[in-house]
Amino acid sequence: MSTMFWIWMAAAVVFLILEIMTPGMILAAFAVAAGVAGIYGQMYPEEYYWQIGIFVGLSIVLLPLMRPVARRLTKPSPVISNVDGLIGQVGQVTKAIDPDQGGQIRLNGEIWRAVSKGPLSESSHVQVIAVAGNKLVVEKVEDRKE
Repeated sequence: MSTMFWIWMAAAVVFLILEIMTPGMILAAFAVAAGVAGIYGQMYPEEYYWQIGIFVGLSIVLLPLMRPVARRLTKPSPVISNVDGLIGQVGQVTKAIDPDQGGQIRLNGEIWRAVSKGPLSESSHVQVIAVAGNKLVVEKVEDRKE
């Protein structure tokens, strides 16, 4: 095995380690280019300029191609947390809701202040449609059979 092969492979490993420690998938292009240059260096160990040219050329080609790959791999988390997770859930009115003053609902075993466009009586079922500050905006849903 030629010395240039091992130098290029060491460079590829260093780029991969740095890629793991940084976000963005930028250094992965350099790692792939170094690997290909190392394979070429194994076949033609005396052609240093070609090895460097392959490394530079492949890096230039791969850099813009890595961004779409990174975008596909780093999707936003589908898990909704905090109060945004309450939207769409159904609760029960515990204190009648007046459009002007609001009221209270029980949702997931907790009591929340709630507001609605229209009056809602106790024991009616409501669905959370939004969160406004520390109040839940609700609307009446058809009574469920429990």
